[in-house]
Amino acid sequence: MTTATTAAASTAADPLALIDVDHVRFHVGNAKQAAYFYAHTFGFRIDQVSDLTTGQRETASYLLTQGNIRLLLTTGLHKDHPAQQEVTRFGDGVKDIALTVHDAIRAYEQAIANGGESAYEPFETSDENGTIVQAGIKTYGRAIHTFVSRSGKYNLPDVKRGAQFAPNYRKVEGLELNDYNEKNPCGLKYVDHCVGNVEEGKMNYWVDWYENVLGFKMFKHFDDQDISTEYSALMSKVMASGNHLIKMPINEPAEGKKKSQILEYLEWHDMTPGVQHLALRTDDELHSVAALRRRGVDFLTLPDTYYELVWDRVEKTLRESGHEGVKEDHQRVKDLGILVDADDEGYLLQLFTKPLQDRPTLFFEIICRRGSQSFGKGNFKALFEALEIEQERRGNL
Repeated sequence: MTTATTAAASTAADPLALIDVDHVRFHVGNAKQAAYFYAHTFGFRIDQVSDLTTGQRETASYLLTQGNIRLLLTTGLHKDHPAQQEVTRFGDGVKDIALTVHDAIRAYEQAIANGGESAYEPFETSDENGTIVQAGIKTYGRAIHTFVSRSGKYNLPDVKRGAQFAPNYRKVEGLELNDYNEKNPCGLKYVDHCVGNVEEGKMNYWVDWYENVLGFKMFKHFDDQDISTEYSALMSKVMASGNHLIKMPINEPAEGKKKSQILEYLEWHDMTPGVQHLALRTDDELHSVAALRRRGVDFLTLPDTYYELVWDRVEKTLRESGHEGVKEDHQRVKDLGILVDADDEGYLLQLFTKPLQDRPTLFFEIICRRGSQSFGKGNFKALFEALEIEQERRGNL
């Protein structure tokens, strides 16, 4: 047996070994309209649908794809459906970070044995094409993690190549918007990380939960000295799976003169923890941000003074750690309003959208990594000052 074979067998033997982010499920008020919003503004392909026309009587779900990102937008078709009740309470947002595993039942049983709480028990859906097994556990607030195992033509490699996502889904054909997006790509490739906001004093509880229940480890941590402005502060710890496949930063508010963005999120989310933002990875930040701006994506705005200071800081860090400087055109970075940071592994470029719906809750981050595996610590102060300007405009600071 080769070393690679031994490693693969060891991974398969661990019930909680993660293969990939299977999908991210949103609960939304109108999945059809939401699908067109994300397709128009972020370049996603409206790939498949499961609704009344496919025999689904309880929900309508639209699968959106781009690179290795799969967003599943779900609406309940009845007022008593849990998805509709959640939308009434919280607004549109992320319900489920679903994780592909080798055996969903074993993963679920191990997570429960480790102290996790069931969101729903294992169930199987199958047809002539194959089988999907799913089981869910609760994490902070409204959010859950679904374990997904796939077989037959529903295996993940085939799904990545455009095969049918699950039973009772059909491909969306003849949509000109899909053709336009294919010819005008935005270049988003992966879910880089998923950030959760929890109540003050609960961050360490959920850090322990990810360690004990899912076997994650601490990857980075930031305190209120790292993430603070004159008015507000927060603390954050980043949890990562054993193979660093998925990273889950967890934020809690810290005491400040005024209201932090975390507290604003909680107040507009019925004081319930949940997913604050998804970071989507690109290999070309300048291209992706330019394409998204042309489509009308509303990004946070930084003051020009940010660029008076950032280049000396970033280039100095890169020189001291033996790395080459930022290869992207500096003026173009400024023109597009992109943030830059560096550490001893390299640098990154990032930019954050404003909230994606009327409640100031969920937003996206567009991130490109040139070696750095951090989260833009050097940008925290500038970013949070920009967020506070938006909070002030909303009357929530």
